[in-house]
Amino acid sequence: MRYISDFLHHFSEKPAFSANEARLFLKRRGASEGYHKLLLEKLYSSGRIYRITRGHYTFYEEVQHVGFAFSPFYYGLEDALSLLNLWEQETNPVVITPRKVRSGIREFRGRNYVVRRIDRSMFFGYIYIKYEKFYISVSAPEKTLIDLFYFRTYIENDTYDEVFKNIDATRFKDYLENVPGWLKSKLTGVLDDSGG
Repeated sequence: MRYISDFLHHFSEKPAFSANEARLFLKRRGASEGYHKLLLEKLYSSGRIYRITRGHYTFYEEVQHVGFAFSPFYYGLEDALSLLNLWEQETNPVVITPRKVRSGIREFRGRNYVVRRIDRSMFFGYIYIKYEKFYISVSAPEKTLIDLFYFRTYIENDTYDEVFKNIDATRFKDYLENVPGWLKSKLTGVLDDSGG
C-alpha cells in the first residue's frame, strides 16, 4: 500500500472521483494496471470510501455530493428551490444530467436521491454555490422555473410566487430562446401573468 498516502491526500480533496481517475493517478505513480481495483476495494470494505454508483466513489457521507458521479450535472427542480432558499422544505437531491444514465430514485448511505436526464440542448442555466467545503452547480432561478415546466413537476402556487420574485426577466427571456417550441409557447407570458 505504498501509494495510499498520496492517494488519500489527492482524492479526499474532491467531492467524488471515478475508478478511472484512480487508475490514471496510480498508473502515473508507477502502480501496476490492476492495482487501483485492489486499493479501491480495500478502502471501500474498510469504510474509508463510499460507493455512489458503479465506478464512482467519495470520501464523504454527504448525499449532496452524489451529483459529481454524473458529471456534467447540476442540481435542479425541488432541490434547487431548497438550495436557493426559495422554499423551506427539505428535499432529496435531484441530479440533472445530459448523460445516458438510468433515470429514477437511487440510494446513497440510506438517503434517496433522484437522477433525471435532460436533453443536451437544455443543459444550461446553472450557477455555482458553496455547499460545505465544495462548490456545486445548481440551476439558476430562471432555469429552475423552466425545468419545472419541462419535467412537469408540480409545486404550490406560493412557491411559484417566491420563484417569480427571484427571477431576472431579461435572463429568463434569453433562456427561452434555447428551449423547444412547445416549452417556449407554454412559458411565454408566464412572468407577465405572475406580475413579474
